[in-house]
Formats: sequence, C-alpha cells, structure tokens
Amino acid sequence: MSQTPEQSVLLSEDPPIDLRLSEAELEAARERIVSFIAEIVDDAGAEGAVLGLSGGIDSTLTAHLAVEALGEDGLHGITMPSEVNDPDVMSDAERVAHDLGIEYDVVEIQPIAESFFAAFPEAAEDRTAAGNVYVRTRAVLNYLVANAEDRVVLGTGNRAEAMTGYFTKYGDQAVDCNPIGNLYKQQVRQLAAHVGVPRDLVMQEPTAGMWEGQTDAEELGLDYDTVDAILAVHVDGGLSRAATVRELDLPEEAVDRVVELYERSAHKRSMPPAPER
Repeated sequence: MSQTPEQSVLLSEDPPIDLRLSEAELEAARERIVSFIAEIVDDAGAEGAVLGLSGGIDSTLTAHLAVEALGEDGLHGITMPSEVNDPDVMSDAERVAHDLGIEYDVVEIQPIAESFFAAFPEAAEDRTAAGNVYVRTRAVLNYLVANAEDRVVLGTGNRAEAMTGYFTKYGDQAVDCNPIGNLYKQQVRQLAAHVGVPRDLVMQEPTAGMWEGQTDAEELGLDYDTVDAILAVHVDGGLSRAATVRELDLPEEAVDRVVELYERSAHKRSMPPAPER
C-alpha cells in the first residue's frame, strides 16, 4: 500500500515505536492548535503574535499554524542569527517568512551577545554558558517586539524537549504558550508535512543553534525517535524499565539516559521554589 507524504515521515528508517497519527488525528491536532493560538491571542486582548524563526521544523510548523489562526498580519517573525548559526538554516527561516507572506525582521544578535561576554569574560569560555546567552538574548528581543506591538510570544517547544529539559531556562521557553507542546518530535514532523511544509524543512537536522556544529542528537546522546519512544512508553506510559527495554528492543542505557534527563530537568518544568509558609 502506498503512503502519503505525512504518513512516511520518520526521523529514522527503523524507529523503536511508530508514534505517527492517523489522518483524522492529524487534522484534529491541526484544528486544535489553530484554535488554541487564536484563543490565546484573543484572551490576552492582543493584536497578534511574535515568533522567533530559526529555520528548524518546530518554529516552521508553529509559523504555519499561527498564520492559519491569525492571518498574515497577525504574525510578526524575527530571525536572530549569530556567528555560531549555520547561514543556510537562517536562510531557511527567511524563506519560511517569505512563503507565508508575514512581516519579519532580521536582528543580528552577535553584538548584543558580545556585550555580555565583555561584561564577564570568564563565562564566555564556557560553551554552554555562552550558548545560553544567545538563546536568552533572542527571548528578550521577542518580548521587546511583543510589548511594543501589543502581541503575545509564541513558543516552539515540543513534548520531547519539554520532558527531557532540552531547552534553555528563561530562554527558548520564556514564552506565553507552546502551541505544539503536546506533540512528540515524530508527530511534529508528520503534522508539518500534513500542513504543506516542504520536505527539506520537515527533515532538517534539529539544532538549538547554541554553538557551531551543534546537533540535538549529539547533546541528548540519542536520536529523537528513540527519545520519543522511551518517553511515550516508559515516562508517559508507565511501562516498567525492564518491560520498556523488551518492548522497544533498546539498551538499558538508553532508557536510563532519558529517565536521567527527565528527572534532572524537573526544575525547568516548575515555578521557582519558595520556602513553605
């Protein structure tokens, strides 16, 4: 039986588990997210939304759904390249804005980041600390535009990132909402194909753009199909560790790695703690 483009979208050829949605589920997800974006903006009494465009599939899908919800005038895109970003990927971000017909700005953030590095040079030598400066600078600029134009800031986080803590605290998750936040990465790609995102963008190598050559898979230690599967079956699904290893035919170390990421990042999914009264 032949497959439609959205049915054939996978991150790897042989994933541990197939989390793809049916045609009816895809359309339901699309409608639910579009309505969610429209309601968030309406409830805030805002004029529209701001979205940081990275060229990656998460921001690209969010942009497509936001335009469906708000119209072209309802979304303001911001592309914020630095010297560590791949120029081709940042070019993809502008391509998305052009294809959707939305207003967008390109803001070079390297000079802003350099001012932070100059203020505390010791930290600039730490790759993670320096990378987080880029991410948090983008968040500040998103809110600068949103405040000036009476808009809300849309996030681009998906479920795999949220559950593993693969985001910068007060950076890429400093947002007003996460429209695709309940979708595993596999489902993000599938829904993107469903709404008409070009395949080369759908299959873009995921990267947080924190330093040159960075990839999500290298940092996580696992590809997203494997992360999705362990989250869905073990963390979200409640299957025991041993049963998860058998069910997914994965090494114990892979399951332990995802559990470690989930437990270690719990603070990122909570409000900052305060002492009991």
